[in-house]
Amino acid sequence: MGNPKAFLKIDREEAGYRPVHDRITDFGEVEQTLNRNDRMLQASRCMDCGVPFCHWACPLGNKMPEWNDALYRRDWEEAYKLLISTNDFPEFTGRICPAPCEKSCVLNLYNSQPVTIRENEAAIVETAFTEGYVKLRIPTRNGKTVAVIGSGPAGLTMANQLNQKGYLVTLFDKAEAPGGLLRWGIPNFKLNKGIIDRRMNLLEKEGIIFAMNTAVDIEHLPDGFDAYCFCTGAEQPRDLDVPGRKLKGVHFALELLSQQNRILEGTEFSPEELISAKDKHVLVIGGGDTGSDCIGTSNRHKAASVTQIEIMPKPPVGKNAKTPWPEWPIVLKTTSSHAEGCVRRWNLCTKQLIGENGCVAGVEVEEVEWIAAENGARPQMHLTGRREVLKADLVLLAMGFLKDPSVELPANVFMAGDAANGASLVVRAMADARKVAQEIDAFLLPA
Repeated sequence: MGNPKAFLKIDREEAGYRPVHDRITDFGEVEQTLNRNDRMLQASRCMDCGVPFCHWACPLGNKMPEWNDALYRRDWEEAYKLLISTNDFPEFTGRICPAPCEKSCVLNLYNSQPVTIRENEAAIVETAFTEGYVKLRIPTRNGKTVAVIGSGPAGLTMANQLNQKGYLVTLFDKAEAPGGLLRWGIPNFKLNKGIIDRRMNLLEKEGIIFAMNTAVDIEHLPDGFDAYCFCTGAEQPRDLDVPGRKLKGVHFALELLSQQNRILEGTEFSPEELISAKDKHVLVIGGGDTGSDCIGTSNRHKAASVTQIEIMPKPPVGKNAKTPWPEWPIVLKTTSSHAEGCVRRWNLCTKQLIGENGCVAGVEVEEVEWIAAENGARPQMHLTGRREVLKADLVLLAMGFLKDPSVELPANVFMAGDAANGASLVVRAMADARKVAQEIDAFLLPA
């Protein structure tokens, strides 16, 4: 630990966001950066705990105390080497991870000022690219071949891990470019796609073969591979089974988000295909991060209004006594998109979508109450009968994703990430891919 008293003298300082009036005019990344001296001071706050709960909470097992210490000592190259020893793509997680490490940081438990771990991570990897610490790693081939299907976070991690172990990896994806959820599901204002392209260029030079626009399913595997791994994610969005669902103007969240990202890549859509929030009253159903991304995108489209509704109760601000550590803290999360303009409401259940001339015009909702159950069981939802109609001519469904049913796989076919476990965090998909890559390695080249 470089400065054992820093956490007593230095407050947490976040980089913050670009001003609202500026950032809602474009799709550039909203998060700013600290200068190197301030970033070093933030790293000095890490206490190098005897039992580092941050390391325990990170699905990847990142070595935060070690690389925060290196950062404090201004040894950016050592910090980068420590970072990539557990994390294949810190430039992704440093931007979009919800940072379970910070939720478990002792300073968070002590005074709600955890170390800025995620921002430090992003700063380290960006400095590594700038200073040339990121080097090509050309592996020696072992004569075995592996097909990885799906190029999202799990697929990219799987391909990178196996490639570095010496396998000749072909990465298949039905989309026109690699990245999966990173490229098509996450808005550019959170993750600029140039960051993805930069890494893809490296992976290609290191020997990974990219086969885009190529759909692969379990019944029709491509020939010539010793093993296969499906990393296709949880692709089925949760639907809303209510009257009016088929009205024009009702879309899954990813329909809007993926289309907008393709537009920024230069793809053109006909007026009939285009999903635009411009001058519309937008209703986002679902209170998670995907819903938040819809809010930010709608504001950039210059929507007339944006409302987000959630069936669950409004969480408390700051701390929640009902979800103490080590549980994930269920507290009110206000994202950069929320701050750009949005009405948020809770305890609302959607009853029906109301149309005019075949297009959605409003949504009837009913207020609900949650009744605590005994013995720690899940609370029960109670309909109150209090209904109202919310004006909406664009409805976006952001209610999560369903896990595909399990199937029996041949011995040389594996699954990893959300395809295996259901929708979760990018960092968890990456961690699972690293684990399954070891299983594939043991299967193909047993000790």
